[in-house]
Amino acid sequence: MTVEEIVEELRLQGSDSIKSVLIKHGAKEPFFGVKAEYLKKIQKRIKKNHDLALGLYSTGISDAMYLAGLIADESKMTREDLQRWAEQAYWYYLSEHAVAWVAAGSDYGWEMALKWVDSDRENVASSGWATLSGLVALTEDSALDMRLLQSLLERVEQSIHEQPNRARSTMNGFVISTGVYVLPLTDFAIGVAERVGKVSVDVGKTACKVPFAVDYIHKCLERGSGGKKKKTVKC
Repeated sequence: MTVEEIVEELRLQGSDSIKSVLIKHGAKEPFFGVKAEYLKKIQKRIKKNHDLALGLYSTGISDAMYLAGLIADESKMTREDLQRWAEQAYWYYLSEHAVAWVAAGSDYGWEMALKWVDSDRENVASSGWATLSGLVALTEDSALDMRLLQSLLERVEQSIHEQPNRARSTMNGFVISTGVYVLPLTDFAIGVAERVGKVSVDVGKTACKVPFAVDYIHKCLERGSGGKKKKTVKC
C-alpha cells in the first residue's frame, strides 16, 4: 500500500466522537479520529515497513504518525530520522508513544534520550524521558549503566516539580519504570518517589490520573511484574 492509500483509509475510518475524546487529551489538527484498535489492525496487516512509516510520519496527520510508530523498523532508523520525529511530534501521543517506542528499540536510544531530556522543548524532553522508560523495560539489567540510571533518578528528585507539564509526567513514569524493571534500583527508585511525593500534571479535560509512583511500583511488584523485561514497548 502507498502512503496516499493508507491516509485515505484512515480518513474513511475517522470518527467525530473519537476526535472529541482525543481533543480533550490534547490532540491537534490535522487528524481524523481513528480508533487505536483500528490502527493496530493495519499494523497486523502491514507488519514493519520502514519506508512507509517514514512517509506516513511526514504527512503531519496525527493518526498516520501514530501508525508510523507502530510499523516502523527501529533497526533502520537513523539519528536524523529520530531527531526529525521528535521535533515534529506536536502532542504527547506522538512524542511519548510513537517517538519513544521507536527510539527505545533503535540503535541510538540511549544517545537520543539523553540528548532529548536536556531540551527546552517540552515535547522533545518528554520524548527523552519516555524513551528512557522504554529502554529500562527492554534492556537486561546486566547491560544497564546503574550509575547513570541512579544519577537520572537523582535528577528527577531534584527538578521534577519545576519541569514543564509533560516532562513531569514522563519523569514520574521513568521513576516507575526503573523501580519495576530494574530490580537493583527498585529500593532507590521507591526512595526517590517517596521524597518526590505526588506529581501534579494537567491532564486536560479528562478523567486521567497521575499515578503515585510509590504505590504503582508496589502494585506491580505484588502482581509479579518486577524485573520482567518486555520484548517491545509498542502497544
